[in-house]
Amino acid sequence: MKKLDTPRVLVTGADGFIGSHLVELLLKEGYQVRAFCIYNSSGSMGWIDTLSDLKKNQLEVILGDIRDPISVREAMRDCSQVFHLAALIAIPYSYLAPSSYIDTNIHGTLNIVQAARDLGVEKVIHTSTSETYGTAQFVPITEDHPLVGQSPYSASKIGADQIALSYWRSFETPVVVLRPFNTYGPRQSTRAVIPTIITQLLSGKNEISLGSTSPTRDFNFVQDTCTSFLKVSQCNDAVGMVINSASNFEISIGDTAKLIAKVMDKELIIKTDNKRFRPEASEVNRLFGDNSLLRNLTGWTPEYSGVDGMYIGLEKTIKWFSDSDNLRHYKSDKYTI
Repeated sequence: MKKLDTPRVLVTGADGFIGSHLVELLLKEGYQVRAFCIYNSSGSMGWIDTLSDLKKNQLEVILGDIRDPISVREAMRDCSQVFHLAALIAIPYSYLAPSSYIDTNIHGTLNIVQAARDLGVEKVIHTSTSETYGTAQFVPITEDHPLVGQSPYSASKIGADQIALSYWRSFETPVVVLRPFNTYGPRQSTRAVIPTIITQLLSGKNEISLGSTSPTRDFNFVQDTCTSFLKVSQCNDAVGMVINSASNFEISIGDTAKLIAKVMDKELIIKTDNKRFRPEASEVNRLFGDNSLLRNLTGWTPEYSGVDGMYIGLEKTIKWFSDSDNLRHYKSDKYTI
């Protein structure tokens, strides 16, 4: 167990992809970590269940619901900082169930910042997304880029960001909005493109199904994204700011698929699957981020930037997915929305 004089922090969405990796990093850095996971009747803690017994024994886990203000407040009590990652994030599902995105992403964030104000929390690091920018109007995308909601998901995140920032402006609640670009790595759902490609290739296919391959993305290995959370949490000058976490590297979905096939030494044929396309005006065609503000404020630099860095990040990701104990969590023959 951690010493009593080490800071206690809360991670919401700790059961998810980025959240579980952030929990591991915070434990490594010596924090007392309280993990807030979505309540379910089976007692599942998502990806937290896959951590080693040593790591799980260091954690305090609370099952609750980010939409419930009482649940959130009790989870935040006695915590010095809150890393707020709990959210609905799948873009295709936001077309089908937009109200749930408002409830989870906007009302959930309101619950966090209101409790932070009432409890005197030292800092809230609120997670945004590069999707709030929509298709790039200029590159690289700085924090001054206009916000354009091209999907119900991105609109809900714009609303959540603004709720968080309004509490800083209205009540001086110490909030930082960290805006990661496209994170990838072990444990990511196949609703994201990189795991979709990897799992299809691992199933023995060389003809894989994808949607649009021309959009570009600024991919970030999960270790870099988590390090940016840590750096921002330790930077007092970041309070009240929106900060990009980006690799400053742009690659198309099609070229990403080719790079994955190269790492895996696989032949690749891409088959267009119409159901994987977003509505035309909803597709974000270009994302390419500027990380200079984060670098200048905290000294953070991405370890896995550029095509060489992405190659290494993909090697680590593919190695994880190639483990049969990990791959069993995925259904490569299903389109996950």
